[in-house]
Amino acid sequence: MPLVTSKDLFKRAYAEHFAVGAFNVNNMEIIQGIFEAAIAEKAPLIIQVSAGARKYARHEYLIHLIQASIEMAKASGVDLPVVLHLDHGEDFEICKKCIDGGFTSVMIDGSKHPFEENIKLTKQVVDYAHPRGVVVEAELGRLAGVEDNIKVDAKDSSYTDPGQAKEFVERTGCDSLAVAIGTSHGAYKFKGDAKLDFQRLAEIEKVLPGFPLVLHGASSVPEDLVAICNEYGGKIQGSKGVPESMITQASKGGVCKVNIDTDLRLAMTGAIRKVFAESPGEFDPRKYLAPAREAIKQVVIRKLKVLGCAGKAI
Repeated sequence: MPLVTSKDLFKRAYAEHFAVGAFNVNNMEIIQGIFEAAIAEKAPLIIQVSAGARKYARHEYLIHLIQASIEMAKASGVDLPVVLHLDHGEDFEICKKCIDGGFTSVMIDGSKHPFEENIKLTKQVVDYAHPRGVVVEAELGRLAGVEDNIKVDAKDSSYTDPGQAKEFVERTGCDSLAVAIGTSHGAYKFKGDAKLDFQRLAEIEKVLPGFPLVLHGASSVPEDLVAICNEYGGKIQGSKGVPESMITQASKGGVCKVNIDTDLRLAMTGAIRKVFAESPGEFDPRKYLAPAREAIKQVVIRKLKVLGCAGKAI
């Protein structure tokens, strides 16, 4: 199965009350772990490439690694629907490069701009993407935290206004919308109890019936993954993510896509730290990257079940 857009996936996700996992990739082992999990669980995938990942691994390598993974899935008897998505495109130029370079979905993040400028920028990308068969995710509202080279202080964050959301979608023609309801990027999302504004989410769903919404900054930062990192020399203190029960709750409504990155980083880093601590003389990359790949696979399997998308590739 070739790369697909998210349009049909989101229609099914909305109708059947699940969300598709959107996983960020940076190298071969991360891609392999994600695909191995999706094959095992027969789940559709959104593979996300940020500007930083594209710079680090190169566009061409990532494209071919993902295509190879799709071929491997098919050889194993599973036709996975796979979307290749640009995460947090900051301007028209990077979106254009990804559209022209084989991506089937792009995100234009104009959330740092005033409302009218965000609309103008998003519509520019939509007008270029749609004639080329590519879908567009936009963002309204600003999430706190750090993602790649995007840093938003808590004081500068803002929740998505439901009235503005309806106007924004109508005027831009975007295909999905990332909303801010209390999630944030990185491993330090909450001080005290985790809270998401589900009432606000319900209001957005009401004014945009049937329209796919997206949650960014939705990693759960599981305590067991943090504990492994810290046990083997890490210093990740006071981290707190979005409880998986809240992610499941959101995915049963209008949220059709949930972004996950931090949990993958924690799983990979913990596995590598463990090998180095237990075998300090080890210098064969295969000996520490293989456990890291397996750790990625296991955390993705866990997320696919939380999101309710396991088994949805068939």
